[in-house]
Parts: sequence; structure tokens; C-alpha cells
Amino acid sequence: EFTKASKEAREIYLGCSVAETSNLPDGISFLRNNVSKNLPLLIKGALNGLSAVKKWNSDYFREHLGEKEVTVSLTPNGYADGIAVNEEDKKEYFVMPEERTMKMKDFLNALDKKNGPICYIQKQNSNLTLDFPELVKDVNSTILNFAKEAFNKEPDAVNFWMGDERAVTSMHKDPYENIYCVISGFKDFILIPPVDVHLVPRQIYQSAIYESNESNSFQIKSLFDDSNKPINIEWVSIDPLNPDFKKYPEYKNANIFKVRVNKGDILYLPSLWYHHVQQSHECIAVNYWYDMEYDSRYCLYKMMERLCGFKCDE
Repeated sequence: EFTKASKEAREIYLGCSVAETSNLPDGISFLRNNVSKNLPLLIKGALNGLSAVKKWNSDYFREHLGEKEVTVSLTPNGYADGIAVNEEDKKEYFVMPEERTMKMKDFLNALDKKNGPICYIQKQNSNLTLDFPELVKDVNSTILNFAKEAFNKEPDAVNFWMGDERAVTSMHKDPYENIYCVISGFKDFILIPPVDVHLVPRQIYQSAIYESNESNSFQIKSLFDDSNKPINIEWVSIDPLNPDFKKYPEYKNANIFKVRVNKGDILYLPSLWYHHVQQSHECIAVNYWYDMEYDSRYCLYKMMERLCGFKCDE
């Protein structure tokens, strides 16, 4: 029945590509055509008049923020939150990045070093407003009023992202309506709708964190709670860039959408859609997280997860 639901979704409303427009929607049409239907939308060139799009790049940050202390995520492989094998015990872990404070100019220099740790500014705690208040004025605009009107609330978080082409966001989903704005460079998204939850494999992994030494070699440190029990998390177990169809044959049937979000574009990424992200060198982005509505659609989704045997304690 789940397979039938995926097929019907593709035929009835998903289509075969992400909808695109060059016209900024008003709040009502955006709510009617995309939010209520849980359908992504690419708005091309909507941000081209924004101060941030005109100004932000490495040279600008080096000149104006060079001495600023910033929090940077470091990994050996570019996956700041993802699955990795610990060579010591040959087990797979869900590994979070090492976080390090450095000057912005040193972070920018690190982006150009191809033989060192992979650095990414990606602290997802509304770091634009908390850590980069001097940049907020460059993205303050009526351009995003359509989202505020549709969601009828302020965003829970506004995040700043900057990294190079080696930084990758592993496949996951969020309980947020996501307005993703690319300021410089481009982002490549792989999207899978919530109706395909049964086709995207997940497993329980022990959580861990990367730790580096003076020579910038990384080790994976397992995490335990106060009772010395492993801290576990359920995470997507397939790599959409290199899917193992022998191990996960059902993934072949997923509705997979690929979309490139260029400089000045906005992507509306609906809540609970799986997404995997790659990017260009020195890509800069800002995204706005609006808490999803926990309505009947959410309850149906959680029921599907339980029927699939997934962990549902969130």
C-alpha cells in the first residue's frame, strides 16, 4: 500500500520536477499552491536586489569581519552531521563536527587549503542574528514578506552558512518550513517527499564527535549519557550520491527531485521533506526556519513511520 501511495502521489500532485517561478508570490498564493500542498518551490532571482547578494563574498568578509571570532565546524570528510566508520572498531557512527573558534580571516584562508580539515560555518542556532548581528541589515527586506504572511509567524531561527565544495549535508528531514536563500555561489539539493518515508532507509547509530590533534588528524569519540549509556540517534543510512541498491533496493522507487539553487534564488523546502545538499566553493546562504504546523498531516506521517518500524520518539 505504501508503494501505491508513492505512485499515486507522483501521478496526482508531485509531478517530476520542482516548480519554478521568476515572480515573487504573494502570501495567499504561496500558502495555497505550496505550503498547504507541502510542495517545494524555486523562486529564481528573487534576491538579486538584496544588499547581501550585492556585497557578501570572501573579500568583503575579509575586509569588514576579518578579525571577528566565529564558530566553525571541522571534519575530515566534509560531513558535519553524518555517518562515518570508526577505523578503530570498524563500526558506523553518527558523527558530529568538532567546533572551533577562529578569526574570520583564518576561516576564509582555510577554505582555500585543500589538504587540511574541511571548515564550515553552519551553527544552526539562529547564528545570523546571534553571531553576525552586523550582517542582519543586509538581508532585512520586504522580499520575504510572502513567507511571513503565509506562516503567520516569525521564524524560529535565521541561520548563516558558508563553506566550500567539500562540505556536504547528509540526507535528513526537519520539522520546519524552510526558506533557503543563496547569497553567493550555488547549492545542489536532492529532495524526497514525506510520502516516500518507507523508501528511505534509516538505522540506529551511536552518536559521536570528531576530535582533532595538533597535526589535524581526526579521531571519532563515542558519546555516552550521564549513566554511561550510549547516546543513540536514528539517521538515514543510504548515501544518495552512491546508493547501495543491493542493500536498499526499495530506494529505487523513491520520488527523487534534484534542484540547483543559484545566487539570488530562494528555495521553499517544505517540512519533513528529506534533503541532501552539496555546494560550490565559498558558497554563502541564509535560511529561515518556521516551525511546522503539528496537524493531521503530521499525525499521519508519524503513523507511517511507526508502520515502517522507525523510531518515533521525537
